[in-house]
Amino acid sequence: MAQVKKVALLTAGGFAPCLSTAIGGLVKRYTEVAPDVEIIAYRYGYQGLLKGDFLEITDEVRAKADVLHRFGGSPIGNSRVKLTNKEDLVKRGLVAEGEDPLKVAADRLVADGVDVLHTIGGDDTNTTAADLAGYLAENDYGLTVVGLPKTIDNDIIPIRQSLGAWTAAEQGAKFAANVVAEHNSGSRMLIIHEVMGRNCGYLTAATAQKYRQWLDSQEWVPEIGLSREAWDIHAVYVPEAGIDLDAEAERLNKVMDTVGNVTIFLSEGAGLDAIVADLEKSGEEVPRDPFGHVKLDKINPGAWFGKQFAQRLSAEKTMVQKSGYFSRSAASNEADLELIGRCTDLAVECALSGRSGVIGQDEEAGDVLTNIAFDRIKGGKPFDITQPWFTQMLSEIGQPAPAQN
Repeated sequence: MAQVKKVALLTAGGFAPCLSTAIGGLVKRYTEVAPDVEIIAYRYGYQGLLKGDFLEITDEVRAKADVLHRFGGSPIGNSRVKLTNKEDLVKRGLVAEGEDPLKVAADRLVADGVDVLHTIGGDDTNTTAADLAGYLAENDYGLTVVGLPKTIDNDIIPIRQSLGAWTAAEQGAKFAANVVAEHNSGSRMLIIHEVMGRNCGYLTAATAQKYRQWLDSQEWVPEIGLSREAWDIHAVYVPEAGIDLDAEAERLNKVMDTVGNVTIFLSEGAGLDAIVADLEKSGEEVPRDPFGHVKLDKINPGAWFGKQFAQRLSAEKTMVQKSGYFSRSAASNEADLELIGRCTDLAVECALSGRSGVIGQDEEAGDVLTNIAFDRIKGGKPFDITQPWFTQMLSEIGQPAPAQN
C-alpha cells in the first residue's frame, strides 16, 4: 500500500458512551505515531461523506484530544444513513435520482484525498462500512476502511464487548436509583424502567446487575420503611425470553400486596412482536427507520407494558421512565476508556498497514483483540439468557428461569 497521507473519521447510528472518546483516541494515536498524516472528520456520519461536509483536525484539536474523553455524544455528529437504501437517500436529497450512493461515497473519498476511512458505529454502521469497503475493493479504489464497534446493546457478531456498553449499563443503574426512589410516591406503585435494546437484552440485564450491585453497597433501615425489598427489582424482561403476562401478573401481585410496589426493568424490544401485532390489528401503521427497524420510540413499548400490568396488578399509579438517552450520551467510564484506548491503537496500526476490518475482541478466536474481516460482522447477536449471573439474578428476585423466546 502507498503511504497513508490522509485519514477521515465518521461516527454514525445512535449515540453510545464511546464516540467522543474514540475520536480523541484516534486523533491522539495518529499524532503520536504518524504526525504528518492529515485528519478530517465527516460531519453527521455518512450524510457528511455523501455531501463532502467535513471538519479539519487542526493542531489545536490534536493538542486537546484528551479533552474529548471527558464528554459523551459525538462532537462531529451522527445520522442514520444506509448507503444501499437508494430510495431513502434520494428522498433526503443526499444523492440524485439514478446515482449509486456507494459510488458517490467512494468518489467523494477520492476527491477529498482520503486514504483511510475510520467508521465508528454499531452493526448497521459497520455493515454499511462493509458495503463501502467491498465496493472500494471491487472497483480498485485502493482505500482502507477500519471500523470500531459501538453499540450499547452489545449485539455485534462476533465481538465480545462493544465499546460503550459497560458505561451505558452503569449509567442506566444510576438513572434507575433516582427513578425507583419514587416507589412510595403513592400506594400500589408500578414502576417500569424501559432500557434500550431492540433485539438484544444485554443492556437491560447488565443494567439490572449494576443496579443490584448498588443495592448491595447500601445500608437499609426497614423500621422506617427504607427497605431493600421496596428498592429492589421485581422483574427483568428481555427480548430473548418469553413473557407469560398472566403468570407474571399473578407472581407480581403477591409482591405488590407484600411490598407495596413493583419495579420492572424492561428491554424496549421485549414483547415487540406482540406489540406490533396488537397495533396492526387495531389498524395503526407501524413506523420504521431506513434500515427497516421498527421505531421503538414511536410505538412506546414501556407504555404498552405499563397498561397491561397496571390493570392486572390494580396499580394505583404507574410510572414509565426511559434511561436510554441518559445512558447512551454519557462519557466513557474507566473500563470503556481502557478498552477504547486499546482498540484505537490497533485501529491506527491496521490503517497504516492497509488492513481493512473492524477492531474488536473476536469471540470465535478466544476473545483476542484483532482486526475482524467485514464479511464476518453481523448484527442481532442475542443475549445469552442461560448465563449463570443472569439466571442467579432472576432466582434472587423470585422470577422463574427464562424460557427461550
